[in-house]
Amino acid sequence: MTGGENVTKIQSVLVLEDNFLIALDMEEMLAALGVTHVYTATTAERAMEIATEHPIDFAIVDIRLGDETSFTVAEALVARGIKIGFTSGCGEILPLPSHLRDVPRIEKPFTEGSLCSLIAAGLRPRSP
Repeated sequence: MTGGENVTKIQSVLVLEDNFLIALDMEEMLAALGVTHVYTATTAERAMEIATEHPIDFAIVDIRLGDETSFTVAEALVARGIKIGFTSGCGEILPLPSHLRDVPRIEKPFTEGSLCSLIAAGLRPRSP
């Protein structure tokens, strides 16, 4: 099974991204990959509201939100059973907490193909 086939099995994706233009690009890429519902949040608070209000198959979470990280949101999403993947413009500068190190991550700028690979990797079972 290819990553693209995996992606077409998901219907709804939460995008947590504080850069509006990057979020718009992701919405377009996800639509091209066959995702039918993309919910975009620019803040951690809004992301958690969306996760409460809508069924989410996968979440794409920007590691850095302004001056803060999104690790608390990522932990809450994982606790709800939502599969996640990280995006980052920080490179290796910002280390992940040990319990989130196996969450797949891609660096900005990214392509539709790398976004597809991120989702496919994120849907694979994680080690406990």
